[in-house]
Amino acid sequence: MKTDPLVTPDGRYVVVRGRLWRRSDPRLSDAQRQELVDRLMNARRAVGRALRCDGGNLSDARAQVDAAKTALGERGPV
Repeated sequence: MKTDPLVTPDGRYVVVRGRLWRRSDPRLSDAQRQELVDRLMNARRAVGRALRCDGGNLSDARAQVDAAKTALGERGPV
């Protein structure tokens, strides 16, 4: 039986094996969050392509990942 992970009362963190992890900003609408998650996944795929093919685009791809995670609220100021 799988249980949902413990979430802090403010909804900003999830507790996994005793460690806090940032979650997406709970103030984002479902549509906004999904758009940002899609951008994040595209950026992660770009990192993979850059690692396999050419390292020249790697810094750009990683910057896109960082921008998407910051927009989601998973990085940067709380």
